[in-house]
Amino acid sequence: MSNAKLIIENQTLELPIISGSENEKAIDITQLRSTTGYITMDPGYGNTGSCVSDITFIDGEKGILQYRGFPIEELTKGTFFTDVAHLLIYGNMDESEEKAEFKREIKKHANIHEDMKRFFDGFPLSAHPMAILSSMVTALSAFNPDSESHEPELIDLNIAKLIAKVKTIAAYSYRKSQGLPFLYPDPDLNYVDNFLHMMFSDSQEEYQQNPVMSEVLNLLLILHADHEQNCSTSTVRMTGSSHANLYATISAGIAALWGPRHGGANQAVIEMLEMIKADGGDYQKYVNLAKDKNSDFRMMGFGHRVYKNYDPRASVIKDAASRVLKAFEIDDPLLEIAQNLERIALEDEYFVERKLYPNVDFYSGIIYRAMGIPTNMFTVMFALGRLPGWLAHWREMILDPSSRINRPRQIYVGETKRSL
Repeated sequence: MSNAKLIIENQTLELPIISGSENEKAIDITQLRSTTGYITMDPGYGNTGSCVSDITFIDGEKGILQYRGFPIEELTKGTFFTDVAHLLIYGNMDESEEKAEFKREIKKHANIHEDMKRFFDGFPLSAHPMAILSSMVTALSAFNPDSESHEPELIDLNIAKLIAKVKTIAAYSYRKSQGLPFLYPDPDLNYVDNFLHMMFSDSQEEYQQNPVMSEVLNLLLILHADHEQNCSTSTVRMTGSSHANLYATISAGIAALWGPRHGGANQAVIEMLEMIKADGGDYQKYVNLAKDKNSDFRMMGFGHRVYKNYDPRASVIKDAASRVLKAFEIDDPLLEIAQNLERIALEDEYFVERKLYPNVDFYSGIIYRAMGIPTNMFTVMFALGRLPGWLAHWREMILDPSSRINRPRQIYVGETKRSL
């Protein structure tokens, strides 16, 4: 192991250098404060590694995203979401009895307790689905008293329960907002079709599968399944480090995802496109506003905190958007505006120099809209996809004997000691 040298006030400190399997480098500063009295300052943690993980690799400069070594482009070709969930949480794609049992448990635990259904009556029709989702996931802990256990078997059982029940809660929150009766999960359907059944089926008829809708939703869930140490995943790790129960921990991740700078960005894209449409569809005007430093307008769905290249997920989802609209024979003016915005932005020197490429949020909202999913449900769909990633990171952390409660430091800049 090689070392880096840090010189502070004529004192030389040897700091170990950690190398990742993809040749990423980090300087280990765990002994910095105890040795020198100094800490590092990194607002937003953009240059700070919070953990060592073997789940997801991102190279933002090259536009690479891999789950356990598998490129995202490959995983979106004929792979089921539950297979990807198992990959993220347990590390393998092989067919095995363990994987078959994982899928059986998800089907087995899809129902929520009958008493929980009454909880939905306490929310007004105007309640945001993310508020309902976060509250109901926290409430699950009351019906699962073993949720604080760190026994491996109970960890795996609670993971399967969460994956199973979150889709049911999400579907019920939609039906509550529409004044529709709740539908029980169908154990004969796969994960994606079961969710679509609970969302859209007529209570008097059997579920009628739409292959295009099933395929595209499966793809979207996979694309959103994990993204390394993002805001919500870091929140899950932060909350979980206190050994809060699993359901409360995931609820904290849902709350973090809700923000418009994170999971709410796809909703913000649709709202931006609708604003441009209402203004006569003059997309060039808004491209110019985005470049104007005196303007408050921000081009939603462009650029990414990590990617300095084309978001690999956006490449996949762009094709899916066109496929869905064609299959459903939808002539959506928002898609035309989106395509024109993308074309101009990719040719405009301002965007090219700053590497502001379309990201996954740019097209996902258009697809959800075409599927009949309301705008305020978009972030819930994101949470449904991201759940396996949260669970994978929580499990990795909780089973690591060296994990500690997270506790960042600060630099105090307030008043010094004074008297009343």
